Amino acid sequence: MSSVESSYKKLISVVIPVYNEIEVIDTCFNRLTEVMDGLDEFDYELVFIDDGSKDDTCKRLVEIQQTDEHVRVIKLSRNFGHQIAVTAGIDEAGGDAVIIIDADMQDPPEVIPEMIQKWSEGYDVVYGVRKRRVGESRLKLFTASAFYRILRSFTNIEIPVDVGDFRLMSSRAVSQLRKLREKDRFIRGLVSWIGFRQIGLPYERDERLAGETKYPYRKMIKFALDGITSFSNVPLKLASWLGYLTSLLAFLYLVSVFVQKLMGYTIEGWATIMVALLLLGGVQLICIGIIGEYIGRIFNETKSRPMYIIDTVHGFDSSLSKEQKPE
Repeated sequence: MSSVESSYKKLISVVIPVYNEIEVIDTCFNRLTEVMDGLDEFDYELVFIDDGSKDDTCKRLVEIQQTDEHVRVIKLSRNFGHQIAVTAGIDEAGGDAVIIIDADMQDPPEVIPEMIQKWSEGYDVVYGVRKRRVGESRLKLFTASAFYRILRSFTNIEIPVDVGDFRLMSSRAVSQLRKLREKDRFIRGLVSWIGFRQIGLPYERDERLAGETKYPYRKMIKFALDGITSFSNVPLKLASWLGYLTSLLAFLYLVSVFVQKLMGYTIEGWATIMVALLLLGGVQLICIGIIGEYIGRIFNETKSRPMYIIDTVHGFDSSLSKEQKPE
């Protein structure tokens, strides 16, 4: 073995999407650096993706990058959303393995060495399984748990429950993930879809260090819709069955009307007609809404726009993607 080969260290890329995280960015950098410096047999890079922050997050990241050669900074031209920011980081990460972690430190960096150990054992994907979530409301815990289980029952893809984006992926898993360019991203589902050897690693999720969650209920609902519509056509089938059921009920009521007419009953009609109209109208609107969600996603895909646009980069060399490289 040559001296060059013997001195080579595998590179670990840590992708960290950030949006208005000035309150936690220093703690995030310090904890990640402490963990990664402890892995003597590996080299590493910290790839921060600023998703159009309106505070001084990007300014602080650039300052950190100028003092640490391990840091890379990508500033997107505007806020494209968490999943797109993660995608941008994965696209530009150069490591033999890529780790995704959020800047709020709810997912503890101290778990990373265990993930790397599993990767060394031959696993292509090591995903964190949340066995406990500190500091989150009962409503959020319930809705998150229900979402994962509904999604799992709707799809024929084995998407693990109680799992977020905190994970390690091998270079070949990342290579396949980069080929999936759909716009309405649900990364944890896409990673499950590509297959390979995958294993869960249980951990306790901490409370957010500071600031506000970047996933209020409005965004959580959209995220849930992206997950379900990206990996299942069950809602369309449910819409069809709902239509069949309503038609059956309407037919049975029609028979009842004829029977009552033949028996000479006087039918007032107003309340009955209004209930029937509202029921049929409601079912039709629900079905149209479900179809509209899928059509909207088809529309997004046909526009062929890039998923994101990079404004500036810091700490990268000329290997940055030519398609996204800023002028």
